[in-house]
Amino acid sequence: MSYTQRVLASLKAKYPFQPEFLQAAEEILTTLEPVVAKEPKYEKYKILERMVEPERTISFRVEWVDDKGEVQVNKGYRVQFNSAIGPYKGGIRLHPTVNEGVLKFLGLEQILKNSLTGTPIGGAKGGSDFDPKGKSETEIMRFCQAFMIQLHRYIGATVDVPAGDIGTGGREIGYMYGAYKRLTTRYEGVLTGKGLNYGGSLARTEATGYGTVYFTDAMVKDRGDSLQGKKCAVSGSGNVAIYCCEKLYQLGATPVTVSDSTGTIYDPNGIKVDVLKQVKEVERARLTRYAELVSTAEYTPVEKYPEGKHQVWCYKVDCAFPCATQNELNEEDAKTLLANGCKVVAEGANMPSTLGAIKQFLDAKIAYAPAKAANAGGVATSQLEMEQNAGMTSWTFEEVDSKLHTIMTNLYKNVAETAREFGVEGNLVLGANIAGFRKVADAMIAQGVI
Repeated sequence: MSYTQRVLASLKAKYPFQPEFLQAAEEILTTLEPVVAKEPKYEKYKILERMVEPERTISFRVEWVDDKGEVQVNKGYRVQFNSAIGPYKGGIRLHPTVNEGVLKFLGLEQILKNSLTGTPIGGAKGGSDFDPKGKSETEIMRFCQAFMIQLHRYIGATVDVPAGDIGTGGREIGYMYGAYKRLTTRYEGVLTGKGLNYGGSLARTEATGYGTVYFTDAMVKDRGDSLQGKKCAVSGSGNVAIYCCEKLYQLGATPVTVSDSTGTIYDPNGIKVDVLKQVKEVERARLTRYAELVSTAEYTPVEKYPEGKHQVWCYKVDCAFPCATQNELNEEDAKTLLANGCKVVAEGANMPSTLGAIKQFLDAKIAYAPAKAANAGGVATSQLEMEQNAGMTSWTFEEVDSKLHTIMTNLYKNVAETAREFGVEGNLVLGANIAGFRKVADAMIAQGVI
């Protein structure tokens, strides 16, 4: 049994109740086989065993009072996974499905994703099983303040810099930052995704969606093609999906789908981004509202999806951009996309494709961009926000967007060249995992063991 197989077997024995974490670990470890075989030092220093275990996991109780005066209790977490190349960095997810295993999968992915950006940031993830949906403004504020009362002692501008994620947007970041500032009496860049009038960065909201498209643009150009004229399926309807759609239009492509937890919109004329922003950013409504406002939109509720598939992947498109959540694109969805002529898949969400779907894409040799590479634009721009905070300055939208474009283009080149180095040109999964891993692993060896 190889080194990577032994580590994976050990993880499966220890954490059988954390399926998302094991899925992420399997996808990463199996692709690291060539580099650990080539470089015995990684086994000598037990780098894999050390990298798959968080440096620390903090769990805590979050107590808050709802509008009825009743006490509510949620579970909160911060998984500080790896700080070899910089302070911990990763989002805070607020969703009923949050548990330690989900955050460990996200944190493990974050280590390599952050490494790939070329910026000095480590990997972490945090969150709570609190659900912001259906809560009032004051209930969300009280929860965020209670969450930060527990979290503030473990974070700092050079220690751990959380950001937003599913359920945690600018509003939630604002409440958390306000609580942090009051609790510590420090005004510092400890959270990213802040409001523009108190240390936030222009282009941060757009960054993950824009970055995914920038990476895809570099990828298809490397294959002698372009996004011009392409029809695209996009899943999700949050920041990533909205600004993925916006940037696709700017590069000459047409997004024809979006989705949320209740259903899918298909518009053969192209998704109207201004309407989508109104529905999701202003009204905070479901996509049924979009269907009311746009006469050409076809709405399919979840209960009408084909058995075993997701409706958003059932249309004839050239490119697919999963931008919603983990495991939203399964093996059957992948087969449907390929049968319909899809030649490009770029992941805007974290681990949106199952292992079976990834195998389909790799076997078909289409242009497949894995999440840890393609959706790194968000955390890259978070680091740019940290840089602005440290210098007490603010850059223009154009400056940030230009830096983001450069980061994502260089990131693609690094990943593609690494795949070529190991004799699997076009396999960006292997290229991304090895490129991200080597930087962190070498830093861990250089810093010794305490």
